[in-house]
Amino acid sequence: MRCMQRTAECGWLMYASDLAGLSGTVPVEADSHFLIQPCSSASQLGTYRRLRRDIFVREQGLFAGSDHDDVDDDPRAVVLVATASDGSVLGGVRLAPCTSTDLGWWAGSRLVVSSAARTSGVGPALVRAACAHAESHGVLRFDATVQKQNETLFTRLGWVRRADLDVHGAPHVTMYWPIDRIERLVSSTKAMLAGVLAPLRAQPLGLGARGFRGDDGVPVPGSDIIAACDAILPSMVDRDPEWAGWCAALVNLNDLSAMGARAVGMLDSVGAPTQSRLTRIVRGLANASQAWQVPVLGGHTQVGVPSSLSVTALGSTLHPVRAGGASAGDVLTLTADLEGNWRRGYRGQQWDSSSRRNSEELTQMASFVARTAPRAAKDVSMAGLVGTTGMLAEASGTGAVLDVASIPKPDAASMGEWVTCFPGFAMITADRPDAITAPSGPAVSARCGQLTDIPGVALRWPDGITTSAVTSTVTGLGEA
Repeated sequence: MRCMQRTAECGWLMYASDLAGLSGTVPVEADSHFLIQPCSSASQLGTYRRLRRDIFVREQGLFAGSDHDDVDDDPRAVVLVATASDGSVLGGVRLAPCTSTDLGWWAGSRLVVSSAARTSGVGPALVRAACAHAESHGVLRFDATVQKQNETLFTRLGWVRRADLDVHGAPHVTMYWPIDRIERLVSSTKAMLAGVLAPLRAQPLGLGARGFRGDDGVPVPGSDIIAACDAILPSMVDRDPEWAGWCAALVNLNDLSAMGARAVGMLDSVGAPTQSRLTRIVRGLANASQAWQVPVLGGHTQVGVPSSLSVTALGSTLHPVRAGGASAGDVLTLTADLEGNWRRGYRGQQWDSSSRRNSEELTQMASFVARTAPRAAKDVSMAGLVGTTGMLAEASGTGAVLDVASIPKPDAASMGEWVTCFPGFAMITADRPDAITAPSGPAVSARCGQLTDIPGVALRWPDGITTSAVTSTVTGLGEA
């Protein structure tokens, strides 16, 4: 691993006398007005590197001759610089991916502050800016190697200690910045479900038969029918009516697919303030109906009301696949359509591959779970891959670990975006290690983790370290 080879060489190496100023114990003597932004010129970059050489080579003696390394030659590396009102460079820091293929694992390094700005707050501001830059670019793990005397400072800034390390004879500490992007998504989309749905569980078969609670769809008692229902956010219906109509079919048909059911029809409930918007919504739904060859059998249509859209899909199978049918030790496989791109206006949130597929391709993907017949399956929903994996694990009474390097993703999406977005067509399945996965048409299948006996979802990185993505259950509904 390139990062493991270089981490000991590229920690947050800070000038020791800056510590007092950064921790707030020395009054500000210099002008504290400065701007932090990505390095914008060769002149700024040159000044930043001269500052590094003056401190790390000449003053601290941590390097002989030069502190230049492979990160400086990585075109993906980002240098953030702090500049004064006159444009002079007060300090800088760099951050870059830790692996040749960007997995969302980055490290910060070579943090330096000029002698004129060591009591002005530039150092902590650069650290915070680096953390913000990493998170805003889909990074899921952000590491640093810090000189031992600066551990307290980084702890105060929210960093967490991992281990001691010796760098060129000087004591250092490996630390990480806790990124809770996935936990926040799960909390905002699914965490309230158990409490909100509690009244429905009081009735016989409330929330479905035992074994199917919390599933994508539900078997209709006394039949081979599977029913699924989803609503589209009103703001999305207003913003992009045709896409909303298409997605209303997509999400419901995916739910049926995840249970191994063959779709036989849909019902819709549509409302809009104007006939024009109503027509656009129905047009999108009709296009999806034609593409998947699944008719809209009926429903409810209303004009002169706020926008609303929900669809119920009906499917058929004698052997429904449960989300909660797996056990600890089962292997997780992600099957996803990686072609396409971000839907315009929804970058980082909604991936669109289905709108460019023909009926044969859509049908092939829709039948994937039925042909594979895994022990458990779930359609990747708005909770993202990690959150959906957490729901499958919760329903199965297990936890899960995902191997980040094994997760298939499109080149146009960062790992952080991909595991938290709605990916169009994507199924997470769990099965015995020796089970065979059926062909998935234009989609790609890859083993990417396993179920464990530890609650929550962890991410396992190429260096063997695991980080927590979901600390406990996702919905609170418990084992299905």
